[in-house]
Amino acid sequence: MKQAKTKSRGRTKARPTHKGSERDTQYSKPALRSEAFVRALTDAKACLKNPEDLRALFNEAAKKAAAVPKEPFKECWPYLQTMLRLIRAQQRGEYNQVPSDALLWIVAALSYLVDPFDLIPDKTPFLGFVDDATVVEFVTDKNRQTLDDFMIWETTSGSAAL
Repeated sequence: MKQAKTKSRGRTKARPTHKGSERDTQYSKPALRSEAFVRALTDAKACLKNPEDLRALFNEAAKKAAAVPKEPFKECWPYLQTMLRLIRAQQRGEYNQVPSDALLWIVAALSYLVDPFDLIPDKTPFLGFVDDATVVEFVTDKNRQTLDDFMIWETTSGSAAL
């Protein structure tokens, strides 16, 4: 006599742990643990309290982004451009839907980008911008929904220019 197999209720599949996941790996990257990144976060907090400092950072970051090689930034290059446009729109009062923590991370990424004395000095051939790209990629991953929401707003409002 055959017995019918029954599914056991209460048994759940083992879920993979987050240990060693990409997100944990990104936090372990040297650029994100550097004094330069801590300084960028501190500068970002101060910048957000002073509109003139934020405007100056935006201008400096826009100039720097126009001059840096795109290769180290790979897929996050469009998001770097989006960060700049978002800050500009937010600063002008055109777009105010940015969560404060996302704004802090984005401003910190731009602050890190303009710092010539970050983890790997920008004068170092090729490698000088790898750490900058790592920070931009991390901030992009952390705030992708905010950046995507902004791009949707841009395309529906017709405000897609710097």
